[in-house]
Amino acid sequence: MQSLNTCETEVYIADSLAADLETLIKPYLDEKIFVLTDSHTRRLCFPLIENIPGISSERCIEIGAGDEFKNTETLISVWKCLVEGGANRHSLLINLGGGMPCDLGGFAAATFKRGIDFINIPTTLLAQVDASVGGKTGINFGGYKNEIGSFKQAKQVLVDTSLLKSLDSPNLISGFAEMIKHAYLQKGDLLQRTLKFDIRNPEMAVLARLVAESIKIKDDIVSDDPYEKGIRKALNLGHTVGHAFESLALKRNAPILHGYAVAFGMVVELHLAHKKLGFSQKLLAQLCDYVREVYGSFDFSRSDYAYLYETMTHDKKNQQGRLNFTLLRSPGDIAINTHCDKDEIRESLDFYLEISANEKP
Repeated sequence: MQSLNTCETEVYIADSLAADLETLIKPYLDEKIFVLTDSHTRRLCFPLIENIPGISSERCIEIGAGDEFKNTETLISVWKCLVEGGANRHSLLINLGGGMPCDLGGFAAATFKRGIDFINIPTTLLAQVDASVGGKTGINFGGYKNEIGSFKQAKQVLVDTSLLKSLDSPNLISGFAEMIKHAYLQKGDLLQRTLKFDIRNPEMAVLARLVAESIKIKDDIVSDDPYEKGIRKALNLGHTVGHAFESLALKRNAPILHGYAVAFGMVVELHLAHKKLGFSQKLLAQLCDYVREVYGSFDFSRSDYAYLYETMTHDKKNQQGRLNFTLLRSPGDIAINTHCDKDEIRESLDFYLEISANEKP
């Protein structure tokens, strides 16, 4: 396995998932090792590791698949399984799945007996480049994304890009949005290389290299600001509006994938950046065209503005009642804690409706 030489968490690109995991868990063989899966990864991915010494189907904890299960009830069920399975402070939890099992499993590990070690094995593109790296753990609460959580770094992250070959196209496209976001946070040619990559018909060897670059970008930012006091807020580009879109979709019982919400959110937020900070109109138009072509559009109307704005007031970047955004002056030139008022947000939402042509009468 290849080490990415990351700072905050040991991140490895797997050569052989089972053999590499067997190496990583050797220090825990005298303790109980638990594996957290969802209903999909229990069936599709757990068989790849179940014969490793120390791994047992009796200590495989299965939770529901989907963001609707990222809640207190699921968290409590994981705690119960750890208690009933005899876990102690020296036990290990392996989170095998996409972003939801990594987030919830990390929070379960962070809080069980005041913290046990965990390893993330992300099985989706979104989790490989985002959720599994950086130490953010948590659950949704009260209709809001990631409202309850903590910072706890995984002991290790084992990334096997071969798992992406079986990932359905919508989830692959969803994860790619976070890679686009990371590319906007860098100067140089990565942004154009990323936007030119055909994620709908991906060349897997090229994608694997882009994944490694994307993980390294996030880790470099996190290592400078592990608790999100400053520059780590850059990683929230597209997320203030994106999370509001996700919440609106959940309220309608028509959830959308996280990466799609982030892509739609980036359009709105880079329009804010264009109006407030002079972000290039040409680059904004490029993103708008790309998102329309690859992600489609999010269906909402002006009657939803009040709900969207109220949801944004719960964003964790806000201070003293002011809505703060991560915006860009240009790719790699980041402006965190940029205050935007209600009229400015409304104007950029109007822009989104105009370019996506989905405004309701």
